[in-house]
Amino acid sequence: MNIKLTRIMAILLLILLLAWIITPFYLKKALVYQHPDIDDYSIFANREIKTGLSIPWHTSPELNQKKISPSYLEYFRAYGTVAFLVIQNDSIRHEEYWDNHSDSSLSGSFSMAKSIVSLLIGCLVDEGKIKSLEEPVTNYLDGLKDPGFGKIRIIDLLTMSSGLEWDEAYSSATSITTQAYYGKDLTVLVSGLKIKEPAGKVFNYQSCDTQLLSMIVSKASGMHMSDYASLKLWKPLGAEHPALWSLDNAGGAEKAYCCFNSNARDFARIGQMLLDSGEFHGNRILSAEYIRKATSPANWLLDEHGKSCDYYGYQIWMLNYKGMKINYARGILGQYIFMIPDKKAVIVRLGHKRSDSRRNGIPEDIYIYLDAALELLQ
Repeated sequence: MNIKLTRIMAILLLILLLAWIITPFYLKKALVYQHPDIDDYSIFANREIKTGLSIPWHTSPELNQKKISPSYLEYFRAYGTVAFLVIQNDSIRHEEYWDNHSDSSLSGSFSMAKSIVSLLIGCLVDEGKIKSLEEPVTNYLDGLKDPGFGKIRIIDLLTMSSGLEWDEAYSSATSITTQAYYGKDLTVLVSGLKIKEPAGKVFNYQSCDTQLLSMIVSKASGMHMSDYASLKLWKPLGAEHPALWSLDNAGGAEKAYCCFNSNARDFARIGQMLLDSGEFHGNRILSAEYIRKATSPANWLLDEHGKSCDYYGYQIWMLNYKGMKINYARGILGQYIFMIPDKKAVIVRLGHKRSDSRRNGIPEDIYIYLDAALELLQ
């Protein structure tokens, strides 16, 4: 009986071993790590976004004089907040960290990185290295399998209206999004996508559009995207700490749609530059015209409900709240950079979770962070 049981166990172990051997690399990694988190840069290869001469933030005389209300703090803790930073009039008005994080702690951006990729496209337009956003992507990219790519314009990628077939599913271990996150060749993955519907008609949020934009950035600049980001953004913005952009493999392509790793203070520089129409501390980084277009809704598109897309521009979200227009970048675990022109304010929130509930189609925790910041700014 014992011999028989031992044989059965050996066969089962052999089957499991064989199953593991034939399991795709990305799926193995997904099974090991289970859920994405803000410190995933530690499990990926990375490329450094180098700094230049740093420009420290000014601090407001009112720094941290007001406290976050206990009712808001309850939500902050429930959603695993690690950083909350409020900038007003180019100065730090409130700054608070949790869970052993500090002003230099790296944290994953997730889809806030999409907004950064849009800004790099804007830099290329300003330089004349991209002649027009109306150009087809095939002017810059080759190796694209579906001939329909010739009808997709750069602006279609910027506004998430490429019409490509992509499943933006975060909970499935076998989705193409999981394959992109844990896989080893993003360029091959997105180059092989098929066209599902005509481009430039329907807003459909999908990470492949940003990844294709990153390929255009590298082609048009002649540089790794991280190096171009250092040259055109990180150094001119006076970032205090190098950032990391996670790669699909050592020496490979940046995970452009998700994985820019930095800290709250340096993320806030992106928001301040957008708030100031492309300038930072008097230094022109991007044209005001590109910023204007990037933060205007792509209202010529219809969304999945057949309504005009009045909440998304060039990889940047927007909403109207309490009579104010607010532009923002956002990531899946509740990473946010909010820009409130009426208050001359930038708010950064970083953390481990976001609300599963939605109000007016957006994660409910957005209103919590905005309300908490507005109360601090009173």
